[in-house]
Amino acid sequence: MNKNVLITGGAGFIGSNLALKLIELGNKVTVLDNLSPQIHGDNPELSPLYCSIKDKVNFIRGTVESRDDWLAALAGIDTVVHLAAETGTGQSMYQIKRYSDVNIGGSAILLDLIANEPHSITKMVIASSRSIYGEGKYLCEQHGVIYPIARNDEDMKAADFNVKCPICSTNVELLATDEESKIHPSSIYGVTKQVQEQMFMITGQSTGIPTVSLRFQNVYGAGQSLSNPYTGILSIFSTRIKNGNDINIFEDGLESRDFIYIDDVVESIILSIFKKEANYQTFNVGSGVCTNVLTVAETLKSVYSSNSKILVSGNYRVGDIRHNFADLTSIKSKLGFEPKVDFVSGIKKFTSWVNGQKVQADLYENSIAEMKEKGLYK
Repeated sequence: MNKNVLITGGAGFIGSNLALKLIELGNKVTVLDNLSPQIHGDNPELSPLYCSIKDKVNFIRGTVESRDDWLAALAGIDTVVHLAAETGTGQSMYQIKRYSDVNIGGSAILLDLIANEPHSITKMVIASSRSIYGEGKYLCEQHGVIYPIARNDEDMKAADFNVKCPICSTNVELLATDEESKIHPSSIYGVTKQVQEQMFMITGQSTGIPTVSLRFQNVYGAGQSLSNPYTGILSIFSTRIKNGNDINIFEDGLESRDFIYIDDVVESIILSIFKKEANYQTFNVGSGVCTNVLTVAETLKSVYSSNSKILVSGNYRVGDIRHNFADLTSIKSKLGFEPKVDFVSGIKKFTSWVNGQKVQADLYENSIAEMKEKGLYK
């Protein structure tokens, strides 16, 4: 059955790819997006992401902070995929009101309309984040499975970046984080995503609208913004390299993330929209494999045949986690989801695309200067 789908943030990286796939499958798509310069550059109307969808969707340039924009976007819609959000972990630590207004406030307007106004919505999908887990799930030899608190600033200053048991303070072993793991975000961004997810799931239950929450790991791939210095480590490193600049690796370079290719993320959303088994469920979405940051930098330098230096500096950001990778047991068993693009294949696709793009201005140092000024970069 074809659907009328509203994608908020639908001109962004995930949203534009999702829109094109839904259209390919015969669905009608409306996009609500503010074309943020941070994502789309100084001339958003020329953004490749926006241009890829502008003549194929019902496009509404607006903001999730506006009740009127929501009302215009929801007309005739049966499925809402809510992707619009401020997303930089580091930036969230000093733009607290902005992140709260957009991520929590914007969601509140939608859910308030659903609870109080006539509508035709029969399904909601909310983009959550692995950031809600904070440091995630670990194993202590003495105390078993534990969920560590944020790392100690004193240890970090002494270049001890390891995660510790909150009971005995010994180093602990990383485990895959499942959906039942403790939720205790270590950044403002993580807090907003936690609240956003819970608001959607509660409203979905109370109104009888099947709702699905997807906790995304680090999404990357061809088409992601190369001009945003606040989020997307592969794009940030690529833009540094393309400008002939060196790469500063935080901590000791062994911090790791679960990188999932955009095509697999789109597939997870499609399954969530169309499969009844997804209703009222929360799923991790990742590759299930962790890759350290030093490996990412070295791989990109090699593929681009770059002379940029890789500097492992020992610097760190307040709010960053050490590791995290997803346990995919639930989404595999309930939805039949299986990541198809491994990291090596994904990097080839991504870098091949980057090589065909205009080199973007490198604004990374500006973002670091902002964090230094706020005492969040050390």
